[in-house]
Amino acid sequence: MNRVGIGYDVHQLVEGRKCILGGVEIPHPVGLDGHSDADALIHAIADALLGAVGQPDIGYHFPNTDPRWKDVPSKIFLEQIRELLRGMKVTINNIDATLVCEAPKINPHIKAMKAVIAEALMIRLDQVGIKATTNETMGFVGRKEGIAAMAVASVETP
Repeated sequence: MNRVGIGYDVHQLVEGRKCILGGVEIPHPVGLDGHSDADALIHAIADALLGAVGQPDIGYHFPNTDPRWKDVPSKIFLEQIRELLRGMKVTINNIDATLVCEAPKINPHIKAMKAVIAEALMIRLDQVGIKATTNETMGFVGRKEGIAAMAVASVETP
């Protein structure tokens, strides 16, 4: 059976943090605030995958109250979700994600992001789609206060 899940995540931009998106450190004067590395793109993808198989969200599996996940690279979340799906005999068909931010520029980093995500999930590069857009200076994203990400995942279940 083909199943689809959707994920959404947002993190505030703050000084003193690295800007990690899609598992890639992007040069930027501010980074994303959160318990782990706050990688909004990977968090949205994680929730899409978990939703596709009827599992609780990323916060349930990797709670921000657990010190094990403090400053952890979010790529580890994808690797653990990959193993959860493997145990359920689920195959990932594809991932499609969009980052919404005014800055930094995302396009120069998409190829590297796709490589990190494909490797973590053990899928092909062409199974990962990543796009970026702005919020046309509107709202918290438009004011450069945060970055949002959304993702869908298609999986095949037995």
